[in-house]
Amino acid sequence: MRKIPPVDLARQYAKIESEANQAVLEVLSSGRYINGPVVTQFEQEFSDYLNVLYTVSCGSGTAALYLALRALKIGPGDEVITSPFTFIATAEVITLTGATPVFIDIQAETFNLNPELLEAAITPRTRAIIPVHLYGQAVDMGRVMEIAERYKLYVIEDCAQATGAKWQGRKVGSFGDIGCFSFFPTKNLGGCGDGGAITTNNVSLAQTVKMLKEHGSNKRYSHEETGVNSRLDAVQAAILRIKLKYLDSYNQERYNIAQLYENLLSHLPGVILPKDHSSSGHVWNQYTVRVKDGLREELKTQLDLKGITSMVYYPIPLHLQPVYKKLGYLKDQLPIVEGVASEVLSLPMFPGLLPEEQKQIAYAVQESLDYSEILLS
Repeated sequence: MRKIPPVDLARQYAKIESEANQAVLEVLSSGRYINGPVVTQFEQEFSDYLNVLYTVSCGSGTAALYLALRALKIGPGDEVITSPFTFIATAEVITLTGATPVFIDIQAETFNLNPELLEAAITPRTRAIIPVHLYGQAVDMGRVMEIAERYKLYVIEDCAQATGAKWQGRKVGSFGDIGCFSFFPTKNLGGCGDGGAITTNNVSLAQTVKMLKEHGSNKRYSHEETGVNSRLDAVQAAILRIKLKYLDSYNQERYNIAQLYENLLSHLPGVILPKDHSSSGHVWNQYTVRVKDGLREELKTQLDLKGITSMVYYPIPLHLQPVYKKLGYLKDQLPIVEGVASEVLSLPMFPGLLPEEQKQIAYAVQESLDYSEILLS
């Protein structure tokens, strides 16, 4: 029985090997490794793909979020509302600016923040909302933008796991004041190292981000603000240009894999399958089920023993993280996210995952659940 990893980047590389190798060698022979024409070309192509006016590349998805907050002049005394069910980067950048993250509960069926809880969390100090398009599914951006416009709040979309996802036919990263993307290798559009980008239709914001990521400088040795060094290198840009051409086909393959998972797993009691919201163009960065009755850890262990690596994203919601204890959130204060965090399990999901491997996974899940139920009964 073959081992199945959570993601297999080598399979994707094998399909574009000759293109990728040629593109990388061209960059290496050019001597233009930082900025340069390849980076500029990728930025324009990414803008075209998302139908936005400006893309500014940077060193990571975390840097994109930080630069977005800085460009919007969010800092000490400000509050930013976001989801507690995401990677720490979403909140830590808020803290790094001196602002305070404010967490609201999520929708169990989408894993995304619940827009209907936004208004109750808004205070005179609220400056922005960061909706996180988790696992590849878009937040209800219609509702988020409606509330943001009413209260004159900025919207920064965290699109790290959702490149190509749509809300009512429009790609994420094009709704808010700024969209933030990660090109970490496991993302839908991933490089061979770290990388990120911000997207916007506001020329002033684009120029500010570009200045901030270059040590706060628009002109060499003249620094207008305290900035950072955060650039996408040309090798990564060359690889991303190739992968961007295939992104829609990669996302379609992920959709097909999700559909087969649903067919294979829908009969299993105790497992809640993820749903694609009717208005969402889900791109399935993860295929995340919920395992009821406290069986998650035992199921994960049994799958590991069978050579199938599953992942838990994310076991501790951000409002309960030690670093945010000072904010005063209590256990059970955000009950939906706390319940979901104890149940989620992400099964292998990547372009190139074979139907026979999915059948092997499904059989292993059923067998492991049967074993776990007997063990814990």
